[in-house]
Amino acid sequence: MTRILIGVWCAWILLAKAGDLLGDEPQPMDYAIVIHGGAGDDPAELSEEARVARTTALREALELGVEVLKGGGTSLDAVEKVIRHLEDEPQFNAGRGAVFNADGGHELDASIMDGRDRACGAVAGVRTVKNPISLARLVMTKTRHVLLASEGADRFAKEMGVELVPQDYFSTPFQRERLNRAKQAENSAKTDAHMGTVGCAALDRHGNLAAGTSTGGLTNKRFGRIGDSPIIGAGTYADNTTCAVSCTGVGELFIRNAIAYDISARMAYQNASLEDAVAHVIQKTLPKDSGGVIAVDRHGKIVMDFNTAGMARAAADSQGRFTVSLSAKE
Repeated sequence: MTRILIGVWCAWILLAKAGDLLGDEPQPMDYAIVIHGGAGDDPAELSEEARVARTTALREALELGVEVLKGGGTSLDAVEKVIRHLEDEPQFNAGRGAVFNADGGHELDASIMDGRDRACGAVAGVRTVKNPISLARLVMTKTRHVLLASEGADRFAKEMGVELVPQDYFSTPFQRERLNRAKQAENSAKTDAHMGTVGCAALDRHGNLAAGTSTGGLTNKRFGRIGDSPIIGAGTYADNTTCAVSCTGVGELFIRNAIAYDISARMAYQNASLEDAVAHVIQKTLPKDSGGVIAVDRHGKIVMDFNTAGMARAAADSQGRFTVSLSAKE
């Protein structure tokens, strides 16, 4: 009996020491990925056809990302592949289907960031690049710069041999109608509620985080306007020690408050959880109806939060999670 009690006591001591060593930190997942297709309108106001199209596109994009990560691919590859797919889907405001600016043209923005060393690349105001996210990655890997804009970015695209398209490739009747409505209500204080920016954040099997964002901006925006999507620290951020973040919403507000970086900083400096850091910026920093955030931390914890009527979003991880949602109730 005495030997049994001693054995139980020793086992308890070993478990206690193991708990001290492990602390309260969750055990990391093999991989995790989260994507968004923009925050804004209540999806209940969309047609059934539009809801099905968005849900299908998100599911397909998520499957592509999971395939990369499950096979041991990098988070950067997963982010780029997911966003390229969403850029090709006309129901989102990125690539094909991008909004019109005030001059009736399209100017596209994108950024991508590597959490390993905070390497990053971005493009703003490109007019002929089919997939801006891939050009942003080339800025990161093929230049010593972070952000190329307008004619310089388009010229770089030609040098890199990326696929170029005419301006009308990006145009859709839906976005043309929205431009006309916006011009008719130009003096109104009402903001553009439908925000179709796309983004992705991922953790791979190697423990590396990455994030990316791509957009056409705001309907009827002034020629040359740049929002938060190509601004590292505002619309996109990734750091292996904290998290990877992609934002969507009224870009000026995200720039003024450095939203993506602030989430990471709260985790680094205040030891806040990802959930608490995101909740703070969504509920306290940003005004209501301004946008949303997706993020994943270094353990694979996923957060999707927004203060609008809805946000197209999807998430998956190595423990079997696979969800696609549009409304706040889902």
